[in-house]
Order: sequence, then structure tokens, then C-alpha cells
Amino acid sequence: QVQLVESGGGLVQAGGSLRLSCAASGSIFSINDMAWYRQAPRKQRELVAVIATGGRTNYADSVKGRFTISRDIAKNTMYLQMNSLKPEDTAVYYCNTYLRTRYYAWGQGTLVTVSS
Repeated sequence: QVQLVESGGGLVQAGGSLRLSCAASGSIFSINDMAWYRQAPRKQRELVAVIATGGRTNYADSVKGRFTISRDIAKNTMYLQMNSLKPEDTAVYYCNTYLRTRYYAWGQGTLVTVSS
């Protein structure tokens, strides 16, 4: 059973930066399109960024130009560099596969709080 562990969240002022990490207990990044998701209070979980097995990336319009998704296959780790953070980026951030049918068990997520 693959485990996903997110880390790197915290409290940051608007305009600041954070780098999130997603560590997997197995070699999953070379065989799955992977994604970062977030869930803000009282809102549904939303897709933030995707990285395909071939390395192609895609972003939600709300984070395009500010966030960068990357991965280190050898380290079984995926990252989300978040710059120019806004209060509306406040959420719990999760990583998982892009395809719903291939979801692994969800991790605990990492909380990002952006103050204005």
C-alpha cells in the first residue's frame, strides 16, 4: 500500500513563498500522472497542478504563473513551489494521482495559511 506524505505548509504573508513536498513510499511518479490538490474551508477539493509521466505540466488558471510543480523520481518526491501567495491560496494541500480511478489513499495533507 503506497503512502503519501505531504509537508512544507505553514503560515506566510501575502506575496510570500512556500515549497511543498510529497513523499511517496513507492516508485509511483514514473508510472502515474500526478497532481497537487487543495481544499479550502467549506469548499470542495480542487485540482491545482498536474505533472504527467513524461514531464508535461498543467495548472489551474488561479495559480498559473505563480506555482510550479516538479518531481524527483529517484527520491520518490514531488514538489509544489508556490510564489506570490494570496490569501485565497489558503487551504490544505494534498498530492495524489491525476486519474481518480488510480487514487492512492489520501495523506493528511499540509496546511497553507496566507495572511493578508
